[in-house]
Amino acid sequence: LPMAFRDVNARRHIGLQQLSSLAFAGRSLLGPVKSCKFIVDESTNQSTLICSAVRLIESLDLTSAAGQLLNETIQAQNKEFKTGMSTLLFLVGAWSNAVLECVQQNVPVSAIVSVMSEGLNSCCERVQCLQISIHDVNKELCSSSVRPNAFKGKTCQIGCESLLNPQIFLYFQKDISAPEEVIPRNSCSHQGDCNFNKCLVPPLASFGSIASLVKPAGDKSTSVISGSGVTTSSCNKRKLTHSRYFSPLGKSHFSSQQGNFQGYLSGQPADPCGWYGLGHVAMALSHGNQTSMKLLQSIVAYQQERAECSGSSQFNVAEIVTCCFLGLPESYSCVSPGFVTLVSPEQATVIKYFEDKPLRILLMDGDLTEQYRHLGFNRPSNVRTILQYPSLQEGRAGDLWLSSMLDILISFEVNLVLVKGNVCENLMERCIANSILVIGSVTRDVLCAFGEVTSAQPVTYLTQLNAACVRSGAQVELWKACDGRAMDLGELVPVWIKVRGIPLLTAVLTTTVSSKMQLIEDQFWTLVYRLHHALNDKKVFLGGGAVELLCLSHIQMLAEQPLQAANKNAVKEFHNPWLAASVTECKSVVLQALASGWKQYLSVVMCNTAQAASELEACTSIDHHLKKAAECGSPSAYILKEFRRGDLLRGCAGPFADHGEGLKVYDNVTAKTEAWRRALDLVLLVLQTDAEIITGPERNQLLNSHMSSEFMFL
Repeated sequence: LPMAFRDVNARRHIGLQQLSSLAFAGRSLLGPVKSCKFIVDESTNQSTLICSAVRLIESLDLTSAAGQLLNETIQAQNKEFKTGMSTLLFLVGAWSNAVLECVQQNVPVSAIVSVMSEGLNSCCERVQCLQISIHDVNKELCSSSVRPNAFKGKTCQIGCESLLNPQIFLYFQKDISAPEEVIPRNSCSHQGDCNFNKCLVPPLASFGSIASLVKPAGDKSTSVISGSGVTTSSCNKRKLTHSRYFSPLGKSHFSSQQGNFQGYLSGQPADPCGWYGLGHVAMALSHGNQTSMKLLQSIVAYQQERAECSGSSQFNVAEIVTCCFLGLPESYSCVSPGFVTLVSPEQATVIKYFEDKPLRILLMDGDLTEQYRHLGFNRPSNVRTILQYPSLQEGRAGDLWLSSMLDILISFEVNLVLVKGNVCENLMERCIANSILVIGSVTRDVLCAFGEVTSAQPVTYLTQLNAACVRSGAQVELWKACDGRAMDLGELVPVWIKVRGIPLLTAVLTTTVSSKMQLIEDQFWTLVYRLHHALNDKKVFLGGGAVELLCLSHIQMLAEQPLQAANKNAVKEFHNPWLAASVTECKSVVLQALASGWKQYLSVVMCNTAQAASELEACTSIDHHLKKAAECGSPSAYILKEFRRGDLLRGCAGPFADHGEGLKVYDNVTAKTEAWRRALDLVLLVLQTDAEIITGPERNQLLNSHMSSEFMFL
């Protein structure tokens, strides 16, 4: 090789080494079975439990340029997809090491960039055969023996209101052999912690199995609603024991509502897969996270019910919010219609006064402070205000603003104010004293949901308030756990704000371990967005390592292929046999380096799931599958057959592999391929930047142009 190339390789590529070092810290976060890490803040000595690449990168001190680029890449993936960050982080490290090995073997930078880029593009095209449409996934999962009660563990509660009528509550009995009794609202028969297997209050059905309530023509079996799913069976032991309509007089109107309930169900589509299939898709995308899966299945069931009534979208992420509640066991996690949030004990006193009363609600799209100005506001440049006694004048001006704002709220008889931003503490105190509840830091989606159902128009400043901005119909009460008790753990109190017909759903996430709270919320949102992107793509990848195994097989096949005749002729134009041999050798080396990233990915996942004692054992298993795929003649056909049998890299399927109930794992298409592209783009960017730093931009450009014609074979 020319001396210039040797100069490049003689010096270290610091950027690639930094990427490799940072990515190594996230190896345990890869795959369905992750090993959590404690991140300790040295300044406060507080620790946080993290289990995602995003939280890991946010917690590290990234002072290097390569580290900051890595952070920006992961944040971009998180912002767009909310999934795939751990894959991105691992492949950055694996491909950084692979590229360093290529550089040490004197492979030119231009060859590495062109071959790896084209190799990844070829893989993305090749794995399209492993995509399966959501409709086909529904049909396959519905026809299999899998049912929503495949997991017998902890279940979750969806709130107490039905979409058809917010005052209809359904009660369920766990076992017909036990004495029949009505389970009171928000209460459980339990010992110790609340057992949600015994106290389920879904709107119509839970865990995405509404379709099983629909009886096919000629079927005389009875519809049965159970705590772990809704099934149609004449011999099922679980049954509906009571339904009560709470009227203002407290009378029961179950008989009158029962006809409407059954009539509504009779109007469902004949294809059951169209109804409870999404619940199964959520299960297949959960990768073994049962707590988040069952919360999401409850949300899917509720939203699908509403979709049939209103014709809206079947799954809407904008209608989902979370409320993280520290101090209760994780078994208390549930889904409640409406908006659940945390307030101070002082605000809770106002709520107790307002319970069971209709409130006049106001929505504010901004901060409720004196200094707040909307985005784009320009202060007059030719006006100066001179104060003789600044401190005294400012105090009087502040009191005047507080009094003015409070007078506006009182004059419009506002009881509840939802504010997108911050709220002035002094104004908050005055509002509490006047029985006005003000809640700050409310997301835009929540404001839109309340505005849509109440017709209240959001305002930026209280001075803009008019009669059209305030609407009635909201109700607020203290949020109650499944045992019927209102929760008050001292610092913060959960409250439940609801309006008849509001599409908003709140996932109440609970835990007794403060360092675990962020982890639970991250896992929930990851699963929500997996389902969201799967529905947007209208297709998913076969999971369990199937896609990565096909990429590995495809790249190894390309690396072993000799040059095509046309490319050989093109190389002969250089009249240099050494160049022709080096081109072939470089191509093979670079493609093998690209393949090593996916091989390391699969082996680490298998080790993390304890399906292999070491990476060597995992690599042996992978090589065995690669050999059988090559012998089959069609690697994709072999992988598809093994996936359907459940014998393909069982460790990559995570906890699902141990259930033996035909459960299959699927992955997002766009999120996965974009994670690959972002990882490789980052590695190649740092490689080229390092090369320019070592050799200088002009010399590096000269070297690239000198070698570009040798690598036109791709």
